[in-house]
Amino acid sequence: MAEADTAILSRTPYEMIGGARVVRAIVDRFYDLMEQDDRYADLRALHAPDLAPMRDSLAGFLSAWLGGPRDWFAQRPGACIMSAHGRMAIEATTADQWIDAMTRAIAESEVDFNLGRRMGDALGGMARAMAR
Repeated sequence: MAEADTAILSRTPYEMIGGARVVRAIVDRFYDLMEQDDRYADLRALHAPDLAPMRDSLAGFLSAWLGGPRDWFAQRPGACIMSAHGRMAIEATTADQWIDAMTRAIAESEVDFNLGRRMGDALGGMARAMAR
């Protein structure tokens, strides 16, 4: 295998999408949609009035999940994203709203279409698993 091929294969999804800047753009667009589009009203109702802490948390989680800095996990030893959402009344409809808003945010970003689709599919699976 050529050295260039090895370098491409060793890149994390975090690096492939553009790192912290792109992750933050996706997260900000996601929460902007949730705040501004009535289609996500039920999802918005599950969150506190101030979304700033959630924006930071989701950006940190996604960065770590994609293979970037693991600060989110270091700050929350033993944390499980599924358990963290267990106390929320997540219905299938709110999971679908989350998936739709995240899919839109990823699609509107500069992430490569195929990588974005895989990312959305994986996140969608997690969101569906959180629904009661």
